[in-house]
Amino acid sequence: MAQGPGVGRRELLIGAGAAAALAGPALAQDAGPVARTRAGQVRGRTVEGIHAFKGVRYGASTEGRQFLPPRPPEPWSGVVEAADFGNQSPQLGADRPSVYASWANPRAESEDCLFLNVYTPGLKDGKGRPVMVWFHGGGFTSGSASSHYADGTRLARRGDVVVVTVNHRLNAFGYLYLAGLGGAELADSGNVGSLDMVQALTWVRDNIAEFGGDPGNVTIFGQSGGGGKVSALMAMPAAAGLFHKAIVQSGSGIKVLEPAQAEESTKKVLAALGLSAADVGKLRALPMRAISEALPKAGAEFRPVVDGRALPRHPFHPDAPEISKGVPLLVGTTKDETTSLVGGRDESLFSLTWEALPARLAPELRGLDAAQVIAELRRVDPQARPSDVYFTATTEYRFRRRAYVQAERKTAQGGAPAYMYLFAWESPVDGGKWKSPHSVEHAMVFDNVAKSASMVGTGPDAQKVADAVSSAWVRFARTGDPGWAAYTPQTRTTMVFDVESKVVNDPDADVRRLFEAMPV
Repeated sequence: MAQGPGVGRRELLIGAGAAAALAGPALAQDAGPVARTRAGQVRGRTVEGIHAFKGVRYGASTEGRQFLPPRPPEPWSGVVEAADFGNQSPQLGADRPSVYASWANPRAESEDCLFLNVYTPGLKDGKGRPVMVWFHGGGFTSGSASSHYADGTRLARRGDVVVVTVNHRLNAFGYLYLAGLGGAELADSGNVGSLDMVQALTWVRDNIAEFGGDPGNVTIFGQSGGGGKVSALMAMPAAAGLFHKAIVQSGSGIKVLEPAQAEESTKKVLAALGLSAADVGKLRALPMRAISEALPKAGAEFRPVVDGRALPRHPFHPDAPEISKGVPLLVGTTKDETTSLVGGRDESLFSLTWEALPARLAPELRGLDAAQVIAELRRVDPQARPSDVYFTATTEYRFRRRAYVQAERKTAQGGAPAYMYLFAWESPVDGGKWKSPHSVEHAMVFDNVAKSASMVGTGPDAQKVADAVSSAWVRFARTGDPGWAAYTPQTRTTMVFDVESKVVNDPDADVRRLFEAMPV
């Protein structure tokens, strides 16, 4: 992993590049490709014809600078190894069901976590390839770019594109709102994790031509929390002009936290640490582990904050942000998001009875009549089981509803178009119980079916779907058009990805209309 000066010995001991980093740049003497960034040279590895540079520093360590905006990396001399992933941010609530097992690849947790990874077919060749910058999921609290699904080798080769994946600060380290307690110095504290992403995009603008990419053709994409991150970046003035297309997968961000909501979460964190509102100085002096260990019991919510500075407005409320009016948007979800997201934590949801269903579903419906919803979903699909109805309803209100709203508000703006997709392919894993779960499309977007057996199985159909999905993502990154008509309220044109993918106008229209009155 690439390391700049001033990094402690503990962090340098992490990863395959540790020996070279500890001994200094002189040990970086193998035949790996070398690229020059503005901060210094890095040496990567070539795998399957793709040059991979992992753990490249895009920002200085945040250790000792908690809750402050990122800074560029300090320059280094010589050639630094970039053969292994960098540290990840401290994690919160990162447990996943077994269907995600193939992708697990955790790294050491550290406040020194501002690293990215670059996968490219060519270096310094002037080809100006489209650049695809990935922001991982896990809400705003967990996850990293080292997950096996996010290996960009196959996507870079398939599309002749440059793939960049990014680590940034999470949970309290990236989104603890202290503006009202810490004075002007901490005015940006509630959004520093998002400002890390802006710093990464700035790095891409300044350095990606060296890696064969076009800084004038950058697509940001992300799933779940990553989709929320993309949505927030579309409303951040500091990010304007740093990207030119956006893809939101299963994470349409309509609203974020208001300052008063964020302050309530801050109070919970302080209380969990035994601190008061006057103890911000003590908070900043605490070691990373002390803060991280207190967070599970705090019950705080970590998301971007409408702070009037880094994020002056909600991402897509009450309308689409003007600053990204010219940015085409591709947005969608999977068909059965909550089988893994909710069912993965509560197996009883897979064996619901019709008698038990109303009481389990009603608290999730935000005022809609549970009996009416159940009756309508049974009418639409007479073969549905109680668990099917539960997962359809919760997927619709948690995910599809927000995707529709985001696309509609983007379209109403009258600028660049919005495109809609629905990922409908059902995984055969565990007898098909998961259907089309949250995150399943990772294997297809990155063309990494072979790295995803626990999620998609080992049959041939998954690769056929991956061919269609990854090709559409690459086409959108290259041209701003994924290959089907734009979404409008009149047609609601949607690409439905399956073994036989097809374009459908307003798929599942009856279900969509059932949830139209639900607030987002």
